[in-house]
Amino acid sequence: MSPARSLSGVGTIKSLLLLIFMTFLGALGGYYLKKAASQRIGFHVPFLAFFAAGALLYGISAILNIIVLQQLPYTVVFPLTSITYIWTFLLSAILLKETITRKKIAGVLFIIIGSVFLVL
Repeated sequence: MSPARSLSGVGTIKSLLLLIFMTFLGALGGYYLKKAASQRIGFHVPFLAFFAAGALLYGISAILNIIVLQQLPYTVVFPLTSITYIWTFLLSAILLKETITRKKIAGVLFIIIGSVFLVL
C-alpha cells in the first residue's frame, strides 16, 4: 500500500488542470460521436470524419488519464472524471441545442460540489 499523498502544491494543481483538460477532451469526443450517430453509418466522409474525430479525442483523453493517474491517487482521479458530465452538459446545450431542465442543472451542481469536496 502506498503512503497517503496530500493534494497540495504546484504539481498537484498542474495535474488537476490536466485532469480538467482530459475530461474536456473526453466530452468533446462524445460530442463528435453524437454527430457521427446523426449520420447514416457507412464508409462516407461525414460519418467517418465525425467518428474519427470522436475516437481521436477519446484516445488522447485516455492517454492523459493514464498520465494523471501516475500523478494523483486513483481515489481522486476516478471520481473527478465525473467533470466530463459538466462538459457534456455545456456542449449539449451550446452545440446541440439540447433542452436544459432544472433536474439536469441540479445534477451538474451536485457534481461540482462533490468535485470541490474531493480536492479540498
